[in-house]
Amino acid sequence: MNNVRELYEHWLASTVNDEQTHAELESIKDNDDEILDRFYRNLEFGTAGLRGVLGAGTNRMNKYTVGQATQGLADYLNSKYDSPSVAIGYDSRIKSDEFSKLSASILAANGVKVYLYKQLMPTPFVSFAVMRLKCQSGIVITASHNPSKYNGYKCYDPAGYQMTEEAAAATYEFIQKTDLFTGIKCADYEESIKSGMIEFISQDIIEEYYALCLERPINPEVIKSSDVKIIYSPLNGTGNIPVRTVLDRAGFKNIRVVKEQELPDGNFPTCPYPNPEIQQVFECGLKMTEEFKADLLIATDPDCDRVGTAVLTDCGYKLLSGNDIGVLLTNYILSQRKAKGTLPADPILVRSFVSTKLVDKICEKYGVRLVEVLTGFKYIGEQINNLKDKNDFIMGFEESYGYLIGTHARDKDAVAASLMICEMTAYYKQHGKTLVDVLNEIYDEFGYFSCKLLNFVFEGADGMAAMAKIMKDTAENPPEKIGDYNVIGRLNYNTRTAVNLLTGETSEIPLPKSNVLAFALENGNYLIMRPSGTEPKIKIYITGIGTNKENAEKIADSIGNSMKSILGL
Repeated sequence: MNNVRELYEHWLASTVNDEQTHAELESIKDNDDEILDRFYRNLEFGTAGLRGVLGAGTNRMNKYTVGQATQGLADYLNSKYDSPSVAIGYDSRIKSDEFSKLSASILAANGVKVYLYKQLMPTPFVSFAVMRLKCQSGIVITASHNPSKYNGYKCYDPAGYQMTEEAAAATYEFIQKTDLFTGIKCADYEESIKSGMIEFISQDIIEEYYALCLERPINPEVIKSSDVKIIYSPLNGTGNIPVRTVLDRAGFKNIRVVKEQELPDGNFPTCPYPNPEIQQVFECGLKMTEEFKADLLIATDPDCDRVGTAVLTDCGYKLLSGNDIGVLLTNYILSQRKAKGTLPADPILVRSFVSTKLVDKICEKYGVRLVEVLTGFKYIGEQINNLKDKNDFIMGFEESYGYLIGTHARDKDAVAASLMICEMTAYYKQHGKTLVDVLNEIYDEFGYFSCKLLNFVFEGADGMAAMAKIMKDTAENPPEKIGDYNVIGRLNYNTRTAVNLLTGETSEIPLPKSNVLAFALENGNYLIMRPSGTEPKIKIYITGIGTNKENAEKIADSIGNSMKSILGL
């Protein structure tokens, strides 16, 4: 605690001229637990950049930690490139606009040209700008779907996807050399605009993005003749104008917007956890269905790179999972492009390794090559870049509601995905089906997969230590049986080793190292566990395969309950 207290006192002394920060630090001077939580570590800069609670301290998002990261990024870029440039965007979160201007001013002071979106903009628009403007990096100020007390800082490679391990590690070296209070160069924001070091990204670039999204529909005539009713919520984030613009231009006219969640608001008053994975974010939209019987509800998270859906069925509205939508999109796109003869000669679809393997079966049916990558959309972006013909890329997706259809970006894109989900809904409605009907048909054809996600939260310094211990203990003492099923295969992605327990054969996992453990069970059932890269959580992904939906869900639940017991959670 002494070192933490010394660090606290250093911050207190160094912020005397910063009235707001100094007062915040003074207010906790007698609270050892609060001081510990704010100063026991530095926010880690990795492939996901920074993410943390807003406030004063090294373990918080504030102008000092953001400034340090940006100075480190500037030093890294200047060490590697001549005359580098960076594209910057931000979402609706508290201090997002402030942090974006600060980052731009620091980069400008270091001779790095900045292209800045003048208004809040979805994350994939920054990925596009990096590529379109030939930048050497990009920054998005966002904490994605975290609660309002969080903010974050994502960094991008020149290829348009989030930084890889090598680039993030090199940047972090420069960050560590930067003193939070004395080592940061910062230019005047307005003067930097006048000098041209900071340039606003033009509307023409935004229009190019819209045009590329509008190339995605496979059955545009269906959209124009559709009477599908849609309720949309941007969850007080960045999606409001882009999503509505693209849907309107495509031809969807029967759209209502959730008023309480329409305008940007970093407090997220109706959904404290603005995550389209959860039922709560749809409550306001569902109330609207009492007067407007929508066929489909869609909600995009604050930085509009994820989209969730709820579908009208005979039994009311059903919230679909990220895997459900991934399966439906895969089936729709492949079946329709096959029918129209527009599938390329060597089509490729990419999914994260924690996403449902049901799409593998659909890909096999249509002769599409399926590539499995680690969690993190940068790995999907890398796969696109490795293709000789980018047109071979069909789609990439993660079970956490992230989809990329097309190659206009290298990050997940809820704008284009929303358009495709609405098109898919309109197409099947004309054929007398809902998305749930189609999903059931897919299960009937390929088998019943129940995918469950368990989240276990570990807050603070003690929580971080507990997570590390659980992962370490499980790796060293792996279970031999989970529920009613023997473990027949173990995969340790940290050591990149896979063991087939039926044959005793050991093989190398052809993916980068990652703190992940996976267990193959009898009958095709599966379990993966990993600590989240952006939240203080351990995530456990379960796949149960059964003879019908109820049977598959029962199997998945039993595996999950058994694993909780094994881990003592």
